[in-house]
Amino acid sequence: MTKYLITGGAGNVGSTLAKHLAKDTSNLIVIVDNLSTGSLHKIPKLDNIKFIKSNVNNYKDIAPIFARFEFDYVFHYAALVGVKRTLKNPISVLDDIDGIKNVLSLSKNSGVKRVFYSSSSEVYGEPFEIPQNENTTPLNSRLPYAIVKNVGEAFFKSYYQEYGLEYTIFRFFNTYGPNQSEDFVLPRFLKLALADKDITIYGDGLQTRSFCYVDDNVETCIKAISDPLCSNAVLNVGSDKEQTILSLAQAVIKATNSKSNIIHLPALKEGDMARRCPDTSKMKAVLKRDLLSLEEGLDKMIKFYK
Repeated sequence: MTKYLITGGAGNVGSTLAKHLAKDTSNLIVIVDNLSTGSLHKIPKLDNIKFIKSNVNNYKDIAPIFARFEFDYVFHYAALVGVKRTLKNPISVLDDIDGIKNVLSLSKNSGVKRVFYSSSSEVYGEPFEIPQNENTTPLNSRLPYAIVKNVGEAFFKSYYQEYGLEYTIFRFFNTYGPNQSEDFVLPRFLKLALADKDITIYGDGLQTRSFCYVDDNVETCIKAISDPLCSNAVLNVGSDKEQTILSLAQAVIKATNSKSNIIHLPALKEGDMARRCPDTSKMKAVLKRDLLSLEEGLDKMIKFYK
């Protein structure tokens, strides 16, 4: 039996990862989440998935779980996420450093084979180059969320150098799926379009993002467990199809045959980077197939919502 811990497993990506890992019935998946942003209804109801409500940022909360299960692999996905939420709660964002330290210390002391960390495209800050490459694009973190992700990467690398604890760092770009919160742009646009309500975008909408369907993200992360390319390495996980937020809104309206209008709000003062697009050459080498197109992903989401 292979035992996995997923912190933050009641969120979009973590819950989908659990569902995919659970397809192998010899796996045991333990989900830990404090449910501050995650939700119980997202957790798959399967015999080989266990849920424990716990705050990974509290050592006394999480330590007994490591002692009880003796995990083989740990996916540390727990974090405060969302641009607006993290800007409003900068101290809570900084508290996530405690969770990083707890996970690494307990993994080191309990024989975990490798730890996997959900970093973010936000570590790149404003882009110096497009596409953003793991090895050449400088990290230009400024906001608390991005800084904490950057600090987290340094902790994971340092634990490997000091103690030999193996790691893989995933730099996630926008990942969407049926379980994603409406705080995020694509599900928010879809829900509004399906109700024929106005879709609001910040500024001129020419800021760019790339959108990766959650199954593509998760399959990449699972393959990273056994792929030598990902051992003690950083991996961009996302789509390399760059598009503007305005064109996304237009695509959503078209896909839903909606009567929604697009309304422009004042640009955000901070946190809305001008461009985002990853170099996915390493990801494609791991995944070994094409990613789902945005049109196919939208179709899946629309069918789920309906």
